Amino acid sequence: MTDFPRRILVTGGAGFIGSAVVRRLIGRGYRVVNVDKLTYSGNLDNLREVAGAPSYRFVEADICDQAAITALLAEENIEAVMHLAAESHVDRSIDAPADFIETNVIGTFRLLQASLNHWRSLQQNQGRFRFHHVSTDEVFGDLPFDGSSFSEDSAYAPSSPYSASKAASDHLVRAWCATYGLPVVLSNCSNNYGPYHFPEKLIPLTILNAIEGKPLPVYGQGTNVRDWLHVGDHAEALELILTRGKTGESYNVGGRAERSNLQVVETICDFLDERGPLAEGGSRRSLINFVPDRPGHDRRYAIDPSKIERDLGWRAAHDFEQGLLETIDWFLANEWWWRPIRERKYRGERLGSAA
Repeated sequence: MTDFPRRILVTGGAGFIGSAVVRRLIGRGYRVVNVDKLTYSGNLDNLREVAGAPSYRFVEADICDQAAITALLAEENIEAVMHLAAESHVDRSIDAPADFIETNVIGTFRLLQASLNHWRSLQQNQGRFRFHHVSTDEVFGDLPFDGSSFSEDSAYAPSSPYSASKAASDHLVRAWCATYGLPVVLSNCSNNYGPYHFPEKLIPLTILNAIEGKPLPVYGQGTNVRDWLHVGDHAEALELILTRGKTGESYNVGGRAERSNLQVVETICDFLDERGPLAEGGSRRSLINFVPDRPGHDRRYAIDPSKIERDLGWRAAHDFEQGLLETIDWFLANEWWWRPIRERKYRGERLGSAA
């Protein structure tokens, strides 16, 4: 695809992955309109470095507001939609599943309708329009410890309210392509990590608790395995899928970096110990606290990214340990970003116990 879109609407662009995408696109010369509802994890500080760029516009809006999205698509003459807006934390989906159905299912439906009507109305550049739906490997469910991995043809078997809501949104996107001809591409990624990561997830929560000498909660025995992908590598992959991916196709994006949760936590402890010991001495590994597992906790995820590597020439650039060390150093150097979150939005309390 050589005649690719240049005017892009990004939903959820104030979130962790969305802001990485926005920063990348702005740096590469695209016109970006960022639509975000600014719920608890949406943070305009994630975009401080591009906030003044002439090619960037932020609009506070809800993707469930179809009229607002429709008007914005027309006003900005949008040529592509990158849909990243979602409720995304499994633990919160256990406590409040309705929020996930509303945003991830109903919101995706409203956005598809607005995009379909906009695409049909285009007088020029209709052929370059794309709707890129960004999803998760969790829609595929649980993998055994047998070396297998998820491909684009893996059956859907979601285990949590979060993954079920994302699976539903994936199916809606495919249906709008098959039924109405909307030109779509899809992607399913493995677990992301990196700068600006809201500290409810494993890696940022562990980093900040370890910095502050607080207990490091690990579900069960820490044997659950995830494939880790640096958010910068993911943003690069998403740009490639949008501009060069084949209409109607899906692409799995993974880092080829499987680690158990306990391995991840122990590595963070060791790296921070190298940066400076605890005030009272000793290893941060002593802070590890095994807690009751969460309901429906999938044992293992693993992505086979062979298709995107082969067809689009993408490969994750970050070695996991080096990327993790860089992430730790970012958190150490950017207390201005995470301290207000810890004090005002999320202090690290347990979520998703289904008690």
